[in-house]
Amino acid sequence: MTPTLHHAIVFAAGFISSSINSIAFGGSLISFPTLVWLGVPPILANATNTAAIWPGSLGAVWGYREELRRTKPIMYWLIVPSIVGTIAGAMLLRITPPALFDRLVPLLILFATLLFAVQERVQRFLNVAPGHHGSLWFTGAMIFQFFVSVYGGYFGAGMGILMLAALAILGHDDIHQMNGLKNLLAVFINAVAAAYFFRAGMVIVSDAVIMAAGAIIGGVASAGFARRMGRKAVRRAVIAFGFAMTVALLFRL
Repeated sequence: MTPTLHHAIVFAAGFISSSINSIAFGGSLISFPTLVWLGVPPILANATNTAAIWPGSLGAVWGYREELRRTKPIMYWLIVPSIVGTIAGAMLLRITPPALFDRLVPLLILFATLLFAVQERVQRFLNVAPGHHGSLWFTGAMIFQFFVSVYGGYFGAGMGILMLAALAILGHDDIHQMNGLKNLLAVFINAVAAAYFFRAGMVIVSDAVIMAAGAIIGGVASAGFARRMGRKAVRRAVIAFGFAMTVALLFRL
């Protein structure tokens, strides 16, 4: 494959991933497996994907700025376990033997795909749970967010629904406000992980820059098209792609 074709596919993956994220979660189920399929070693692909999707998280926070203004100040304490957990997850990724991570990749993609597939059912279940705002519940949510962030720093795909679960534990039932908080926490998780990966030399800078450019343009240009496709159609396409990549990588590995 020529470098030009490689970079064109990387750009397209960022473009499509960002378009999907504009109406649903799961964009990383497109961008990360694409990098692996292109021959990027899985650990480097994971780190590069994390660095590339960070600008998209910033855009999502801006989109939910009104909901975030109505957020209780105490909720911003969830940023602390997010940062600490992300560092732990990124360090764990760095010390994971490449051969082991190669074998884990199909399982991680399968887990993220299944999580994505049942997301709406889990969300509906959690949103009808009674609200609990006591200190014990908040401590539990902080601990849960820490482990979600460890997963986010290590792999990341599918962590959105896990963060929504943490917010539901605290009794949140406004999905738009929950998405705003989720995206804010994702900014910190992805920024900290990306900074660590850059410092550790785990990011393929050319791919990260090209994918980030595709993600930024895709978020602006394709949101309307993605919405016209419909949420269900996009979700089905992402789930099908996730399962297909799981099978393909299982056979490849």
